[in-house]
Amino acid sequence: MPKMKIPKTREEKRVRRHLRVRKKVEGTSERPRLVIFRSLKHIYAQLVDDGAGRTITTISSQKGEGKKSEKSVEVGRQIAARAKEQGITQVVFDRGGYRYHGRVKAVADGAREGGLEF
Repeated sequence: MPKMKIPKTREEKRVRRHLRVRKKVEGTSERPRLVIFRSLKHIYAQLVDDGAGRTITTISSQKGEGKKSEKSVEVGRQIAARAKEQGITQVVFDRGGYRYHGRVKAVADGAREGGLEF
């Protein structure tokens, strides 16, 4: 039996969880995948069409003001606005291996406020 590499760092564990989620979640051109990436200072969101293998749009919190959770809600609203411009109303949410809690939940709530359905 081959030896599996045991993830050691926090990032390796997150990537492993993300890959496990990605087995089931797939974005299409009609319903793209809303992917979240969270760094220590900022949060990033992008819409991905996995069928075509391309990123539709992306947004980050780098130019926002206020607390991190407030910036996260604003990122959700902005990604929803950009999606609406392109005629996208439904998405598949990909939490990126993070818990659905805190800033990740704030982005999801902001996107729902902006009119996205998932």
